[in-house]
Amino acid sequence: MTLTVTPRESVRVHPLRAEVLRGFAPWAGLAVFLTAGALLAVTADRWQGGWAETRTELHGVLLIVVPLAAAAGCRQGGRERRRRTEELWGTAARGPLARFLASALPVAAWVTAGYVAVAAGALLATWPYARGDRPYLDLLPADAVAVGAAAVAGQVVGRLVAWRPAAPLLAVGGYVLLGLSSWGETESAGRFLNPALPVPESVVPVAWQPVAAAVWPTGLATAAVLAYAARRRYTALLPLAAATAAGALLVQGGAGWWHTDPVGGRQVCDTSTTPQICVSARYGELLPQVKTALAGVTGPLDGVRNLPVRFEDRPGAPRPDEAELPMLTPMGWSFVRGRLTDPEQYAWEAVLALQNREDCEGPLDPRVGRADDAVENLLAPSPAREHFDELHAEGDESARAELRERRAARARLAAMAADERRTWLSAYFSTAGDCHPKEVPAL
Repeated sequence: MTLTVTPRESVRVHPLRAEVLRGFAPWAGLAVFLTAGALLAVTADRWQGGWAETRTELHGVLLIVVPLAAAAGCRQGGRERRRRTEELWGTAARGPLARFLASALPVAAWVTAGYVAVAAGALLATWPYARGDRPYLDLLPADAVAVGAAAVAGQVVGRLVAWRPAAPLLAVGGYVLLGLSSWGETESAGRFLNPALPVPESVVPVAWQPVAAAVWPTGLATAAVLAYAARRRYTALLPLAAATAAGALLVQGGAGWWHTDPVGGRQVCDTSTTPQICVSARYGELLPQVKTALAGVTGPLDGVRNLPVRFEDRPGAPRPDEAELPMLTPMGWSFVRGRLTDPEQYAWEAVLALQNREDCEGPLDPRVGRADDAVENLLAPSPAREHFDELHAEGDESARAELRERRAARARLAAMAADERRTWLSAYFSTAGDCHPKEVPAL
C-alpha cells in the first residue's frame, strides 16, 4: 500500500496579532499603567473614599498620560527607520494606510487599555470606602479616547520626524503645553480644548460635553493619519471638519457646559441633636461618625437657648441661624478613606464655629477670652490645650496669673448644676460672633 504525504496547510496569521502580542505595544501599555497607577497611589489619601474625588484624580493624570502615550506612538513610528527596513516595507502588498494602522493601532489599544485598567482599579479601590453619592463615569470614555488618539497622532510625528530624541521631546513638550493651559493665569476659552483641563469635584458636565471632548482629539488624529498615509488625502477633510466642529462647541460652550453637582448642595441631617447636624449628601453615610464625634458638644447643649439651629455642610457662608460644620473636604486631611482622622480636633473646630469669633481682630477682652476657654474646655477641649497651658506656666507672672484665672473659670463652669449651666450657656451664646461683647456672663 502506498502512503501519500501532503504538506500541512500553512496557518495564516494576521499581522496585527504579532504587533498586539509582541514588540513595543504591550510595553507601552505597561508604562502607562505603571505611571498612572503610581501617580494615583501617591495621592490615594485625597481621593480614595469619594467618587467625585476619584473622577477628578483619574482625569488629572491625563496631564502625564497623554504626553506619555504620544511619546510611545512617536517611538513606534520611528521603528522602521531605526531598523532600516523602510524600503522593504515600501515593497509590501498592503497599502501605506494599512501598514500604518497595523503598527499604530496596537500601541493605541495598549496605552488605552493601560489607562482603563488603572481607572477600573481606582474605582474598585474607592468602592469600599465611599460614604454616599455614586460613581462618576461621565469623563472616563472621553479620557480613554484622548489617550488612544495621542498615541496615533504621536506615530504620525514619529514617521515624519527623523530624529531619535523626538519621542522624549514630544513628551516634554506635550506636558508643558497641557500644563500651561491647565494652570496658566489666562482665562482664554481655548483652554477648554485641553483634554487634561482640571475638573473640580463640585461640577459635572452636561450630556454633550464628553461627546465633543472625544470627537475633538479623535478627529485630529484621524485627519493626521489620512493626510499622511491615505491614497486620497482629501479624505482627511471629513475628520478635520468633525474635530473643528467639536472644538468650536467646546470653546463656545466653555464653562457653560459644566454645572454644579446638585448632590453637593443637598444636605442629610440628624435632627435629634442640639444643634442639628447636617452633612453633604455626597458623604451622607458619614453622618453617624460626625454625630459621634460631636456627641460631647451637642450633649451639654441640650436645652440651651440662643444656639444656631443646625450645623451645615454647604459651600459658602452659613445662614444667620446656622453654624458651619468643620470641613470634610478637601479629602486627605480630616477625612481619609471614609473615616474622620481626628474626632477630637473635629469637635474642637465645631465649638469654634459656635463661638464664631474667628474674624475678630486684635486680642479679645480677658473676660471674653476666659469665657471662650471655659466653654471650649467643657464641650471639646483643644488638642493643644496642655501645650499652651505649659507655655503660660513657663511665662512671666502675668501669664501665670492668667492661667490661674482660666483654670478657675473652667472649674466653676464644670461644677455648675445642670440648670444653672444651661442658663449660663444661654446667656453666653447670645454674645456669639460679637468681638466686643458687653454682657458676657461672669465666671
